[in-house]
Amino acid sequence: MSSSSSSSSFSQASSHPLSGYGWDEGWDAAFVPCSEQGLVPGRVVRVDRGQCDVVTADGLVRADTALVTPHDPLRVICTGDWAAVDRNGDPRFVRTYLPRRTAFVRSTSSSRSEGQILAANVDHAIIAVSLAVELDLGRIERFLALAWESGAQPLVVLTKADLVPDVTGLSYLVQDVETVAPGVRVLPVSSASGEGVDVLAALVSGGTSVLLGVSGAGKSTLANALLGEDVMDVQAIRDVDGKGRHTTTTRNLLALPGGGVLIDTPGLRGVGLWDAEAGVGQAFSEIEDLADRCRFHDCAHRTEPGCAVLAAIEDGSLPERRLESYRKLLRENQRIVAKTDARLRSEILRDWKQKGAQGRAAMDLKRGRVR
Repeated sequence: MSSSSSSSSFSQASSHPLSGYGWDEGWDAAFVPCSEQGLVPGRVVRVDRGQCDVVTADGLVRADTALVTPHDPLRVICTGDWAAVDRNGDPRFVRTYLPRRTAFVRSTSSSRSEGQILAANVDHAIIAVSLAVELDLGRIERFLALAWESGAQPLVVLTKADLVPDVTGLSYLVQDVETVAPGVRVLPVSSASGEGVDVLAALVSGGTSVLLGVSGAGKSTLANALLGEDVMDVQAIRDVDGKGRHTTTTRNLLALPGGGVLIDTPGLRGVGLWDAEAGVGQAFSEIEDLADRCRFHDCAHRTEPGCAVLAAIEDGSLPERRLESYRKLLRENQRIVAKTDARLRSEILRDWKQKGAQGRAAMDLKRGRVR
């Protein structure tokens, strides 16, 4: 493509009526086959019981998703998708959607261990953590692993910062979170006083952001602060534990006045991993870097000589809690993957048997018995 035609294409995309919702040159090019079929583009702003609200160049339309409801739960239409919908008709249908650039997925609590897609085509994953209650570093690490796996850039927002008036105390809390969030910006914000809201608005103005966190983390209040008006309902939380009811019950995509779009999500009671080994590695990047310096490439970081991870534990540069959390998330992820991967299940079973035999042999040797 010539530079002049490329410039023209970009100009057309940037002036597109949907550019405020994230439409760009890449989406414009990807949609060409759909345009040739007489379909029109739109971004899914809400999904509800087989139907979805789609914002198009002509405004908001209600569309049926029956034609794109596959058996795979990870391929259903979700908030953030770019859909191709009928130009006319009653009802109008979503015929297909463009390949996703990123997808935020967690495992469900069902016995089938299916994945559940929460949002698509997200650039920033805002993890809201309330300072009204004690920090749960393990939960933050879990959210970070899922965020990294999605392909989005995580950002940890410490909400209700006005409840920690001591500047020194607040800085210590920020440092605590920074130790479990390598490569991630940690920003204290108060929707009540406005502290940090303008900084956050600037950080997310260049793309699509998804707002994540448990119930009571202040997500809806934060969304209202970013939107500049009370769009999302807010419920009072219990003083005893800082928890509240799920104010947001669906995922909603909203255009921000300063640029960018925001997807607000319901409070998540469970945040299960779903094939997130790479995300776990990114969330614990300092441990992965240390592991590269271990004497053995398959070091388990338990009793092996020349283990750089254990050396870091010994000298205090790596908290033991951090290593245990890393191991826990890797084990959980392995169990989830194994449920859908017969070969991996066989490998895990073989590894368990081998370790069991080694343990029994060590015990026999200790007792003076030789088989």
